[in-house]
Amino acid sequence: MVSNLIDQAHTLGVDDESRLVDRAVAGDETAFRSLYQRYYAKVYSIAKGILLSAEEAEDACQEIFMLAYKNLHKFDRRSRFSTWLFRIAVNRSIQESRKSPGRRGIVDLGEEAESIPDTRHEPETDPMVEEALEQLQPLDRAVLTLFYWDDLSLQEIGESIGCSANAAKTRLFRARERFREVYEGARP
Repeated sequence: MVSNLIDQAHTLGVDDESRLVDRAVAGDETAFRSLYQRYYAKVYSIAKGILLSAEEAEDACQEIFMLAYKNLHKFDRRSRFSTWLFRIAVNRSIQESRKSPGRRGIVDLGEEAESIPDTRHEPETDPMVEEALEQLQPLDRAVLTLFYWDDLSLQEIGESIGCSANAAKTRLFRARERFREVYEGARP
């Protein structure tokens, strides 16, 4: 009985998401705004985890949602919209992390961005953890962020970074090991 309720709730969420995507593709800006509001905090979390800068993460979020909006008609629905969006977030954030400072372009979402309530939670991070994360490659930061901060499953992580769940598990293991080595090497 409980599993039926969980399955129904999950299906309603997927169906609701699918309807919003359909409406957005048809040109309904309110539907896309709803998707934006629903996923902004997660996308921001992914971007911040990879870029390690709140300001850069905010800029990346604008670019990520603009890319999603422009390419929504290409979304093929073999995965959930959120998975597709998170993959864009990971890829774009990694691209941004490789750019040199000062070459950043900002895409303005206008008043919509300003009207979104700030739902990010930025807990105090141990400076040693931040320092260790800074020394990792962007993909390692992405995998760690998706698993530990965004609570995605290995299947969802794999879909978000473009690999299988087993490959995501291996990448997570290796990223943890690299993090541990850097973190322990930085300890006094």
